Amino acid sequence: MSQIERISKHIWIQHADHKTDRPILAAIVGDKRTLLLDAGNSPAHAAQFREELTRHNIRLPDLLVLTHWHWDHTFGMSEWKLPAIANHQTATRLGQLKGLIWTDETLNELIRGGIINEASARHIQLEYGNNRDLHIIEPDVIFHDRLTIDLGGVLCELEHVGGDHAEDSCLLYVKEDKTLFLGDALGPAIYGGPYRYTSANFLRLMEQVNRYDVQTYVESHSRPATADDFHEDIKRYVQLARYVEAFGDDHVRITHEMKKYLKVYELPNEFIKAIVWFLTSDAK
Repeated sequence: MSQIERISKHIWIQHADHKTDRPILAAIVGDKRTLLLDAGNSPAHAAQFREELTRHNIRLPDLLVLTHWHWDHTFGMSEWKLPAIANHQTATRLGQLKGLIWTDETLNELIRGGIINEASARHIQLEYGNNRDLHIIEPDVIFHDRLTIDLGGVLCELEHVGGDHAEDSCLLYVKEDKTLFLGDALGPAIYGGPYRYTSANFLRLMEQVNRYDVQTYVESHSRPATADDFHEDIKRYVQLARYVEAFGDDHVRITHEMKKYLKVYELPNEFIKAIVWFLTSDAK
């Protein structure tokens, strides 16, 4: 069972569970109301978090914010029955999924259409088993660029940033706790072809991320990170994106420069993969 943890004065999270691709869920508690960040990948995932909040005497959520449309962040919405806030592109995507009958053939059709990938289909099968009576819910409140939500003594700033992973990706900044929820915004594109990054998109996103005064960063499928740890890790990928911008599709040159930058004889596997992902998009 995923662990629930208080990561700051106003924020409780349930950690990610990679077995069925359950992302982090968060409850942000103000004086007047509680905000739920992401709905979970199923009613069972949502119910687990609600039970944990109740067990810890944390006021249950009054409203829901979605970071993006992907199934693992949204398919638990029916369990919460809360007013939901999302970017207009999130609403469009969920509307396109509404009414589907989630058989294996439907999953295969969605793979062929580039809507999900084989890994997502496997995780849906694992999470739901053969009982896939999914109810896709559309959000109630739609925003375009920015939205500020006052929870009572706690301000949450929601910003649409887009990016390769999902065109509707949003950040949520909890001002009083100096905590930035990144969702999956910094991840590669995973649907509609091989995994891929666009260097310009990645560098633009990092500029937007760096505008916030942050002590804790939370990515949906990772452990929360201090600002020092986050920047120590991400700066290597920023440098890689800059090399791709400078040297285009010159795989040999980019690899050589990354080895020099990292001061290694053999490039770690994570960067071998990342170079391929960057060149897959940037070559287009």
